[in-house]
Amino acid sequence: MRICMIGAGYVGLVSAACFAEFGWRVDCIDKQPQRVAGLRRGEMPIYEPGLDDLIERNVRAGRLTFDTDIAAAAAVADIVFLAVGTPMRRGDGHADLSYIFDAVDDLAPHITGFTVITTKSTVPVGTSRRIEQRLRALRPDAEFAVCSNPEFLREGSAIEDFMRPDRVLVGCDDDRAEDVMRRLYKPLSLRDAPVMFTARESAELAKYAANAFLALKISFINEVADLCEKVGADVQEVASAIGRDRRIGDKFLHPGPGYGGSCFPKDVSAIIRTARENRAPLTLIETVHHVNEERKLDMAQRIRKALGGQLEGKTIGVLGITFKPNTDDIREASSLTILPILLHDGARVRAYDPQGRKHGEEALPGVEWCEQALTVADDADALVVLTEWNEFRALDLDELKSRMRGTVLLDMRNIFRPQDAEAAGLTYQGIGRPQTVGETETNRAGEPLIQKAG
Repeated sequence: MRICMIGAGYVGLVSAACFAEFGWRVDCIDKQPQRVAGLRRGEMPIYEPGLDDLIERNVRAGRLTFDTDIAAAAAVADIVFLAVGTPMRRGDGHADLSYIFDAVDDLAPHITGFTVITTKSTVPVGTSRRIEQRLRALRPDAEFAVCSNPEFLREGSAIEDFMRPDRVLVGCDDDRAEDVMRRLYKPLSLRDAPVMFTARESAELAKYAANAFLALKISFINEVADLCEKVGADVQEVASAIGRDRRIGDKFLHPGPGYGGSCFPKDVSAIIRTARENRAPLTLIETVHHVNEERKLDMAQRIRKALGGQLEGKTIGVLGITFKPNTDDIREASSLTILPILLHDGARVRAYDPQGRKHGEEALPGVEWCEQALTVADDADALVVLTEWNEFRALDLDELKSRMRGTVLLDMRNIFRPQDAEAAGLTYQGIGRPQTVGETETNRAGEPLIQKAG
């Protein structure tokens, strides 16, 4: 089977490499000559664990190629995947489909024989039909069918997610196209991975609905964490208790400084917009979006409060700027909101991230970058953990404290044990955890709450 993958970004590159690993021949097309040249040299434009080895192996085997010219690849393809960007459009929250339609226009002249055109990009409901109408107008003589095949890949775990998916979802209403897609995913169905066929609109909406629901779980546990701090509960114990309920599950019940990344923010905005335009507003999801935006601002306020309400002249060390570990992606990361506020208020900000500096230097002017995690503590009045990279969990807290000028450790990912931090002489603040011994709060009636444990 021959595959033409249009787009060598995150989704396209991972999908192309994994399809090649199945044994299919994949031509990956991208308009950026520098990216294509780099991929031919084995240079990865993104960081994803294991992707470089996977690509190198399949290029060497002759199953994976990279090019800028779509003509030859499209002419021999059984399936053409559209895996270009659909960023959030400025001003209205819609997905920008200009790259999708540019790819369709480039593809149209080169379709030969029956070809399945499939969207891998996340697109609004109805996009597959719009693509079909556009292609019919451009090539009324061509034989093709348009399908929707949304991806459900987590950055940092994308290869595992592709090879062992919870499900493969295909929106299709053409029998010949369904047969092609079944053959494409036969290597996964032989491993008992569910391959689901639905209407195209159902597949398109399912991707947005899935991400909106996961975003809801994150905002939910963040609000529960705030309540835990007020009443003396521990959010991790609460999350563990409710997560054992199979109706709820324990995934995405980890409190933090708010969700970010390339998917959740734009997909939540897009489904909100779609719902409004169809007069079926998703008020619950609109609240999720609002809660997440406020969350990031609240985290900046927490840092300010922990330093006595004054940031002028203070030095703050930051561990992690990417929106999650095992990626170099900083899109919509909480760091992009929090760090500029700290800088604006007069703080000196020193940061370290294992993979995020490449993009962070441009996105966060004024931040000083460190080569090692420990050095962000040098002369710092406070340390802030924004991303839960595994290497941070093994840091020597005694050494961190010895390098610092102050004692404040704001662990916004709960990667350290409070008792270990306090034993090292640090003033620890986690998310949704009881406050330090000796601090007492009152409820709205002015009555003292339970004395907090360390």
